[in-house]
Amino acid sequence: MARRLVPSSSPFAPLVGFSRAVRVGNFISVGGTAPVDTEGNTVGVGDPAAQARQCFETIKVALADAGASMEDVIRTRMLLTRIEDWQTVAEVRGEYFKYIRPVDTVMEVGRFVKEEWLIEVEVDAIVSVGKD
Repeated sequence: MARRLVPSSSPFAPLVGFSRAVRVGNFISVGGTAPVDTEGNTVGVGDPAAQARQCFETIKVALADAGASMEDVIRTRMLLTRIEDWQTVAEVRGEYFKYIRPVDTVMEVGRFVKEEWLIEVEVDAIVSVGKD
């Protein structure tokens, strides 16, 4: 089965050796997506909703680059440094997945590479056969 890599613009990608997303067949996995813009700047410092929205927008682009869309998402994982932000980020998630309704996991972590990041999001998607 062919392996399709969607590159990450993160300066850490070449050092660590990771892609933003990987598609194998009709399965796509999007790795931990931080709240950064295309220039590598943190979006929404101190604002979990703005950070979550940035994560999902980055994921939307990665999925499109892999031949998929948000409608193909079957699982989300939201990693938070402050579990008390779960409702705020869940509301943002609902903006993207209200009708799609993928499964979800929310968990608290100690911290991320950059201390101002409050959230990272991962998703898995399965695209319809023949969709590229």
